[in-house]
Amino acid sequence: MTIRTGKATPALLDPVRVEAYGSVMPLSQVASITAPQPRLLVVQPWDKKLLSAVVRGIQKADLGLNPAEDGELIRLPIPALTEARRQELVKRAKKTGEEARVTIRNIRRDANDELKKAEKDRAVSEDEAERLRAEVQKVTDKHGAAVDEILVRKEKEILEV
Repeated sequence: MTIRTGKATPALLDPVRVEAYGSVMPLSQVASITAPQPRLLVVQPWDKKLLSAVVRGIQKADLGLNPAEDGELIRLPIPALTEARRQELVKRAKKTGEEARVTIRNIRRDANDELKKAEKDRAVSEDEAERLRAEVQKVTDKHGAAVDEILVRKEKEILEV
């Protein structure tokens, strides 16, 4: 997930999925997306029948955007960041960071389980398993620190915009 706080960019709509033609597709495959102004995105479905499906997809994506359709295209005004919205974005960033940390810890657990199994099967010695566990912990710490660093930078970026 990305959290963007600058000018309107079509990449803001990357997470949007649209139910079209019996399947779920990325928005970019069923519509053109432009940013004619710094605070406005315009979505023009190639098939006018998909207009309401595109609106539903944008709303389901929970991007904090309020689509306005006019029968031909959809306008998405990008709201100016209020202090409350900035705090909401910081919370979302922290939640994403915590999800990343959990994923890292799950990978560490899986690696350690594999080491225990290999040690039990006598594929590796106790000393080698201990060395590998230390290496796994070192890599875990490195990636955890990287997540923390990214989170600090993102929070600063959000609050200073």
